[in-house]
Amino acid sequence: MGRKLDPSRKEKRGPGRKARKQRGAEVELARFLPPEPEAGRKKLSSHGRKRAAKRRLGAGSDAAGRRPLGAGGGAGEQEPAAKAKKTQLKGNHVELPSDGEVEEGSWVIEEEDGSNDEMVDDYGASSSEEEELLPIEKAALKQKPDREGLSEDDSEEEEEPEEATKQKMGQKKEEGPDLQLNLDIDEQFKLPTSEEIEKEDILFISPVAVGDSLTVFPPALPPDLHVIHQRIQGNVEVLQDFGVKREEGRSRQEYLAQLRRDMAAYYSYSNFLLTKLMDIFPLPELINFLEANEVPRPVTIRTNTLKTRRRDLAQALINRGVNLDPLGKWSKTGLVIYDSTVPIGATPEYLAGHYMLQGASSLLPVMALAPQENERILDMCCAPGGKTSYIAQLMKNTGMILANDSSAERLHSVVGNLHRLGVTNAIVSNCDGRQFPKVLGGFDRVLLDAPCSGTGIISKDPAVKTNKDEKDILRCAHLQKELILSAIDSVNAASETGGYIVYCTCSIMVEENEWVVDYALKKRNVRLVATGLDFGKEGFTRFKDRRFHPSLKSTRRFYPHTHNMDGFFIAKFKKFSNAIPQAQKALAAVPDTIMMEPLPKKKKLEGPKAAKEQKLPQPALKKKHLLQAQRRPLKA
Repeated sequence: MGRKLDPSRKEKRGPGRKARKQRGAEVELARFLPPEPEAGRKKLSSHGRKRAAKRRLGAGSDAAGRRPLGAGGGAGEQEPAAKAKKTQLKGNHVELPSDGEVEEGSWVIEEEDGSNDEMVDDYGASSSEEEELLPIEKAALKQKPDREGLSEDDSEEEEEPEEATKQKMGQKKEEGPDLQLNLDIDEQFKLPTSEEIEKEDILFISPVAVGDSLTVFPPALPPDLHVIHQRIQGNVEVLQDFGVKREEGRSRQEYLAQLRRDMAAYYSYSNFLLTKLMDIFPLPELINFLEANEVPRPVTIRTNTLKTRRRDLAQALINRGVNLDPLGKWSKTGLVIYDSTVPIGATPEYLAGHYMLQGASSLLPVMALAPQENERILDMCCAPGGKTSYIAQLMKNTGMILANDSSAERLHSVVGNLHRLGVTNAIVSNCDGRQFPKVLGGFDRVLLDAPCSGTGIISKDPAVKTNKDEKDILRCAHLQKELILSAIDSVNAASETGGYIVYCTCSIMVEENEWVVDYALKKRNVRLVATGLDFGKEGFTRFKDRRFHPSLKSTRRFYPHTHNMDGFFIAKFKKFSNAIPQAQKALAAVPDTIMMEPLPKKKKLEGPKAAKEQKLPQPALKKKHLLQAQRRPLKA
């Protein structure tokens, strides 16, 4: 079973096999070694030899007069009486057996007897060789003990302040939590003064021409965003409990003005847009909305069921290194992409038309429209074709889809996507949507994704933060009112399966959503119905001093901070009569404007003005009375 270990047997450890073969080295080494020690002397171990060597070096450096040992005088005469006696080596000898191994315990030591014998190193060299040192080396030996003594004194002096500082730090650590708690309790948000606000404002000084040279003054330093963010949080806390936390002598309007100024500087919004957003959202929700706009929305795709199934598409993309998940329970075709090792817009599956890159919010209007097979459907603003292809997918390429857009350049992408996705029941047209009822009508369903200000997609287009004003909002709202009337007129109310209109925008402004829907309810024989979507926030029935129709609760709003998708508004109408109300027939050709303020009271005319009005022809008077009758309901 092998050899057994014998713990009592200790093998000698010496040089290796090659060293044992080198004969003759012990002969040359024996010339420099002293004669063999006398019998009865104690042998030293390896550790003893090391200690002896250290004692020799120490004795040589501590000698009085800096004389090397062996040069005269005993070691005991040169050391203080308080120190322990040091032994002095009398002789040493290394026994070299025939095989070249060196035996341990060859050093001999005896207690100090006051003799002045020279100390010998391992090879028999006398310590008197130190007398042959150069003058600079001797000076270094003299300075070495002085430095050691000074370093010891300095270390003792340094230890005292270190201990004192440690004690002080310990006291500060003990006092730290109490002080911090006191600060938290006593800290209260205070509005900055006008002087502090002026210092924080960014002043862009224009260059000044001096003679032929141009002197440019650098702008002031930008404000500290960390300080502004803390001020926003403190301001919101005060406004939530204004009666308790407000500063004496300060009004709520001052806090709101400072909050608007800070948010404009921190999030880079215009004052106009922030004022609109502060009217729509409560303050805590407004902060969440602004933060959500700084983060891009997840990348989503829609499976084209005309060519593949979602399960097969997901497996194919996973095999290509795409990390994905189903979009949600509300969608049977959507997939959300987390990350990918390949470009999502250039995979073989994308080029083959198996899926379409489309935002999650763009799926909702088509789901609300709920197209049926063999229907005639109008997509009034169809570019770039994502909703049109989704409608064709739900209709299984049956019936007819009229894909219209007023921009001929954007229709190129529509045609390309329809060909790639395999849509065969679509007709592409380039017409103005406002003139569409005169071109073609009688559709079962109409989808109107109206042009808007884009305040719901700020994460995609950050320029919306600053380049929109009141005129842009009103201009979009006026265009949307014209389009929604055209869309309603294009639908056949007598359709067996249809008669529905879906109006949607990617804006969250009330002027572009609830006001437009409320306007359509007054102008045409339509009513609002449920969208069929299980989530989303209800539309406004009252906004500031405005009151809308109660059925606007059935409309749906979607926000990036609550639903993690682009801001969107969806309303679904049901047309119950093709007839236009009598009061609207005479004004059908007159474009309506956004006049939310009431008309001024009519004053009684006297003198030549009354005579002039009496001379007006009868049709003109009737037209004027009709205009006044049309504007009266807007005062409510």
